Amino acid sequence: MVAMTKKVKIFQIIFSDPSKTFYCGGDTVSGRVEVEVSEMMRVSALKLLGLGCAKVEYAKGKQRCRQEAEYLRYEAVLRLQDQPTDSDGSVVLRPGNKYEYTFGFELPQQGQLVSSYKGKFGYVQYCVKALMERPQQPVLECKKCFEVEEPLDVNTPDLLSPAGGMKEKKVTCMFIPDGQVSLNAKIDRRGFCEGEEICINAKFENTCSRIVVPKAAIIAKHTYQANGRTKILRQKLSSVRGNHIISGMCDAWQGKTIRVPKIKPSMLGCNIIRVEYALMIYVHIPGSDKLILELPLVIGTAGLGSRSNSVSSQDSSASTASQSWVSLRMPSEPPSYCDVTRDCRLDQPLTPLLDDFDGDESPIFMNVPAFQYPAPPAYSEAEEEFNGNARMLPVC
Repeated sequence: MVAMTKKVKIFQIIFSDPSKTFYCGGDTVSGRVEVEVSEMMRVSALKLLGLGCAKVEYAKGKQRCRQEAEYLRYEAVLRLQDQPTDSDGSVVLRPGNKYEYTFGFELPQQGQLVSSYKGKFGYVQYCVKALMERPQQPVLECKKCFEVEEPLDVNTPDLLSPAGGMKEKKVTCMFIPDGQVSLNAKIDRRGFCEGEEICINAKFENTCSRIVVPKAAIIAKHTYQANGRTKILRQKLSSVRGNHIISGMCDAWQGKTIRVPKIKPSMLGCNIIRVEYALMIYVHIPGSDKLILELPLVIGTAGLGSRSNSVSSQDSSASTASQSWVSLRMPSEPPSYCDVTRDCRLDQPLTPLLDDFDGDESPIFMNVPAFQYPAPPAYSEAEEEFNGNARMLPVC
């Protein structure tokens, strides 16, 4: 953002390394402020500010909730090199020359900053602002933002430990008990980075009369706090689904995977904005609330997470699939139906099996087989008058 007049042709901030995408705690932010004028102009002072703050703002009815938290504030007065100054420190800028004010400051150490963030009801923003003060004239201002990313390592013992849980739900139909649905799920660790696969081991049981569908999704939870009030925004990032489970049956996921999409790391150090993630394993039950189990996740900084750790965990999960912690009693093989003459065409129209109201996911369909019965015996037909009424007589 640049506020200029006709006297000022160029007033901008340029960082020393424009290709640098983000800064971390302890890094040095350096660059220069370029100024070029079209008329002679006196500048009293050129001040530089390094600012970083978190801000939350949203409406709660007629009340406007607003709160800020400051994480960076740096101030300095910049001087021109080899440029004569007056006794009050002011300088005269002349047209045809390009003036450069250099600057540099160090960010607070790691742990004292929070990562840059932009959400629906708040943001965390860092910027460098230059203020040009002139005698008896408005202050000119230009600003340039930069990204901060605080490293978050997921290779800690706490985040490498497994997580799991169990949930069950009793289903009713017109206040009459209709069995229950249960799930038992486990993941091998809680810390991941973008692009990694989360391996899910789970068991689902359905003893109600309805057809249910197991699913899993990665959920982001954005929490905003202002004026003592809290606003929570939940967002589904990616999802997978399993096969439908009919009444009296069970199903198991042995190493079913869901990929962590490209997302920002978890933000846990800000006082007024938090970004948390969870793996939601749930069962869609028609005509009833979902059965939901949430396992907390921590998404770390890309490059600090151990991708080899993820690969090895997947290999170990695959190698021990036969000895999975979920025990299943699988039914015996069905009888052979080879002697039955039928034609289950795959190009038949798909008939909805049940309506799935879970967001924008497609409903479940079943294929209706078209049975081909033996052709009936050939008949010829003859018409005979009988009491004035015509009737059909079979003639072999």
